[in-house]
Amino acid sequence: MNETPDQRGGAAVPPRAGPVWWSRRTTWFAVAGGLALSLGVWLVLAKLPRLLTTPEGGEPVQSGPAVTGEARKIHATLFYVADTGNELIPVNAEVPFGDSPAEQARRIVEAQVQPPVEGTLSAIPAGTKVRAVYLTSRGEAYLDLSADVARGHTGGSLDEALAVFALVNALTVNLPDITAVQILIDGKEVDTLAGHVDLRHPLRRALEWVRR
Repeated sequence: MNETPDQRGGAAVPPRAGPVWWSRRTTWFAVAGGLALSLGVWLVLAKLPRLLTTPEGGEPVQSGPAVTGEARKIHATLFYVADTGNELIPVNAEVPFGDSPAEQARRIVEAQVQPPVEGTLSAIPAGTKVRAVYLTSRGEAYLDLSADVARGHTGGSLDEALAVFALVNALTVNLPDITAVQILIDGKEVDTLAGHVDLRHPLRRALEWVRR
């Protein structure tokens, strides 16, 4: 008959620890759980911005400033030849907005040299392009135009004066910080457009050429 430890009078033997494979399995579960948690965090960080910026059924919305249906514009006064042919008339117009004074000056002149609205006559020869506009700290603007402004001119002192002061007045009336304008052609100083009005220095506003 086999005797138990108690029956032999010996001390009780403590139970043996659980099998080694159990502790390894627990470790694998812990590692797998950590990987799953890391993957979940990555998915949230990677996908949440897309979910927040994607309309239902659409593509991601690009971040940035809102784009309106129409570009921003300002109200300006442009100058065209009166029906009498001997003076300028002011015409209200909408001109694209410029981000800086120099850019705004360019936008105004670009509008002034465009073909005139119906019922008006431009003093500026057709095809004239604005090459650049430079502003100085003294309040002077240097307006660089393409050679078309001289090449396409019909001549005559009156027509020349109307062309020059349509440009000068367009800048000085709409931008009070500009007090005088000098016209350049192809980046160079010129004496005149057609032999009459001295362009060798900046010219100030001349409202005497505008119908009152």
